[in-house]
Amino acid sequence: MSTRLLLRNGHVISMDPDIGDLAGADVLIEDGAILAVQPRIDADAEVIDATGRIVIPGFVDSHRHTWETAIRTCAPNATLDDYFVEVLDTFAPLYRPDDVYASNLAGALECLNAGITTLVDWSHINNTAEHPDAAIAGLTEAGLRAQYAYGSANTSLATYWFNSAEVIPGDDVRRIRSRYFSSDDGLLTMGLATRGPGFCQDDVVRAEWALAREVGIPITVHVAMGRLAGRFAMVEQLDRLGLLAPDTTYVHCCYFSDHEWRRVADTGGTISIAAQVELQMGHGWPPVAKSYQFGLPPSLSVDVVTTVPGDMFTQMRGAFGGERARINATSWEADTVVPETMPTARQMLEMATINGARVAGLDGRTGSLTPGKRADVVLIDATALNVAPVMDPVAAVVLAADVSNVETVIVDGVVRKRDGRLLADAARARDLVEAARDRLVAAAAQRSEAAAV
Repeated sequence: MSTRLLLRNGHVISMDPDIGDLAGADVLIEDGAILAVQPRIDADAEVIDATGRIVIPGFVDSHRHTWETAIRTCAPNATLDDYFVEVLDTFAPLYRPDDVYASNLAGALECLNAGITTLVDWSHINNTAEHPDAAIAGLTEAGLRAQYAYGSANTSLATYWFNSAEVIPGDDVRRIRSRYFSSDDGLLTMGLATRGPGFCQDDVVRAEWALAREVGIPITVHVAMGRLAGRFAMVEQLDRLGLLAPDTTYVHCCYFSDHEWRRVADTGGTISIAAQVELQMGHGWPPVAKSYQFGLPPSLSVDVVTTVPGDMFTQMRGAFGGERARINATSWEADTVVPETMPTARQMLEMATINGARVAGLDGRTGSLTPGKRADVVLIDATALNVAPVMDPVAAVVLAADVSNVETVIVDGVVRKRDGRLLADAARARDLVEAARDRLVAAAAQRSEAAAV
């Protein structure tokens, strides 16, 4: 027997150019898929009244180290260099599997609460063979759509970063692929989170790219974040190794040369921008305009909650304000006219939805409210004082709304948040992640004391 859900009388921003934006429209969902998007649908279905609500596709976060949820705000003033020491070298080696489970569960529920229905979990915390299983368990329990990107076996600066000779363990990647992701059709899929050239020796880079392609999973890699990584010219090195291809997402990209932009575009790569982190931690200007200039519609990502908030409203505004500030300043300093190609609010919403779905390789399933796609849908309360009165619904979402206005969240046709409340045991998740925080902080203090003796 089929199950039907009807979202009635909302202002639909479909992110599908063939459907467009529809005031007073309905969305009919059947067995987890979008069946129709149009005004006044008559159907025998459970009805959610969307009057006064803006209906959008679920947000897509294309790169987040979800395991860091347990150490949220531990590095508020960190630069990128500080982050390597304060997070990767201090806390990461102390993580146990249950800490990763707690972080991924709480972090994934945080995503759902904020209207993020799809997440790329960049999981470079695999200290033991039990760690990836724990990460996947947390994502599975939360019930969002996610790409689990298997990352480093450890995060020690001494052995795993900067000219590293250690390769991500292929046998364990194959085990995880076989055990959890034998099909690519599930709510959870798999990727490989690799460090790339500059951080690794050439043989390691070749081995990790070959591993991903052997098991048939996409690749995600940090590149050109900060002046140091920019000097690595990582895309040039990948090109030299013959590894550039459409299966790779390049994260940050703040210090690309124009030739690197062209090579990524020519070889079909995709772009993930973490605007707030890039502005705040010194990665460089979020390269929004550059991405579009080279025909690479970028996505948005949170990156780390150790330093920035975990919602896409922050990322949209960081990208919007940061890029417009850079363009304005450059134009004023050169005494030239500000270009007409300034980023727009609608582009920010595209980056947070359909572009993110393309980057995650999931645009056939999510990212727009298109009949036939899976039903990942968010309702924003446009009657709230911080959103009303609405003149431009896109601007209302991008520049006015916040997490408190995310009223309803649906993933694959299942309601995960209703009337502003998560339909999950959020208290248990909070207790688990707070216990993980307490243990990690105590262990870090104990190790520091021991090192001082």
